[in-house]
Amino acid sequence: MVNQKEQVKGAVKQTEEEGLKPEAGAPERVTDPLAELLGRAQSAYTTYVEAQKEVARAYEEQERQLEKAYKEAEQQANNACEEAMEQAFRVRQKAEQEAEHAYKKAREKTMEVYLESVRQASKTRRETIEEAWKVCKQSAEKAWRIFQGEKV
Repeated sequence: MVNQKEQVKGAVKQTEEEGLKPEAGAPERVTDPLAELLGRAQSAYTTYVEAQKEVARAYEEQERQLEKAYKEAEQQANNACEEAMEQAFRVRQKAEQEAEHAYKKAREKTMEVYLESVRQASKTRRETIEEAWKVCKQSAEKAWRIFQGEKV
């Protein structure tokens, strides 16, 4: 097969050389059907090779476009992830602030309840002591009257 290609190339070269030499006394150019056929075959082969190159370029371009699309998708995913993490951080900060605020309010309320309980306990103690002192005084007066012989 390689030998046939070499023969064809040689024949094409020879035909081209013969076709390029002007013949003396022959105003018309004689065309060789085999040379014309070989020329068309060579032209078809050249077209085929160019088409292969064009296909290769198209594949390379497609590969570049796919890589670009992948990088864009990757960047979008990174951006979405970053945004989601930032949103989660903001939500956490807000929840912490709300929890801290609720804690302060609860602490204030418990302090109010505690102080009210202390006031109430102090009041109750004072009233109990006063009542006990009254009872003690009354009992002492009663005992003193009984000691003095008074009728009670």
